[in-house]
Amino acid sequence: MSHSSGVRQVQKQQTRQALLDAGLRLLEHQNLSSLGLRELTREVGVSPAAFYRHFPDMAGLGVALVGEALGSLHATIRAVLAQGAGAAGSAQNDALIEASVALTADYVADHRPHIRFIARERHGGVGPVRAAIAAELDRFADEVAAGLATQPDSARWSAADLHVLAQLYVDHMVATAAALLEVPPDDRAGHERILAAARLRMRVIAVGRRHFFDADA
Repeated sequence: MSHSSGVRQVQKQQTRQALLDAGLRLLEHQNLSSLGLRELTREVGVSPAAFYRHFPDMAGLGVALVGEALGSLHATIRAVLAQGAGAAGSAQNDALIEASVALTADYVADHRPHIRFIARERHGGVGPVRAAIAAELDRFADEVAAGLATQPDSARWSAADLHVLAQLYVDHMVATAAALLEVPPDDRAGHERILAAARLRMRVIAVGRRHFFDADA
C-alpha cells in the first residue's frame, strides 16, 4: 500500500468515526427516525454525498452504532461467565450476579450515550436497527445460556429452556441499564438502590431455577 493510499484510508476511517460520533451526540435527545441526513453531515462538516461513501442510509448508521455500543461486550460477558464458573452452588450464582451487576454499572458509567441509544431504539421505528439490537441481545442470551449450562443447577434443563432463562437475565440487565440512565451520574445513593434491586431480582431468578423441578420430585 502506497503512502498516499494509506493516508486516504486513515482519513476515510476518521470521517466514518466522525459521522458515528456526531450521530450519537445528535441522538441524545431524539430518535434515529427523526435525525436528518443534512443535520448530521452539517454537524461533521461533510457533504451528504460523503455520507454515502460510508453508510447506505441512516439505518446503516444506526446498525453501525449498535455494533459500536454492544459488539465489544461479548468478550467481557464470556469473561464474567468464566469467572463465575470458578465457584460452586450458591457461591457460583452469587459470583455471577455480582460480576454481572458490576459489569452493567461500569458499562453504563462509561457509555451513557451508547446505552441511551440502545434503550431508545430497541423498540424504535427503524426496523434494521431494531433487528440489529435484537440480534446482539440474542447473542448475549446464547453466551449466558452456555455459561449457565455448566452449572449443577442446570443439570435437568434443556438447551431451549436455558436460553429462555438466559433471556430473562439479559432483559433484566438491559432494564437495569436503562434505569441507571435516569439517575444523575453523581447520585451514588440512587445508583446503589438500582443495583441492589438488580441483585435481588437476579437472586430471585436463581432461586426459581434451583427449585424449578421440586414439584416433580
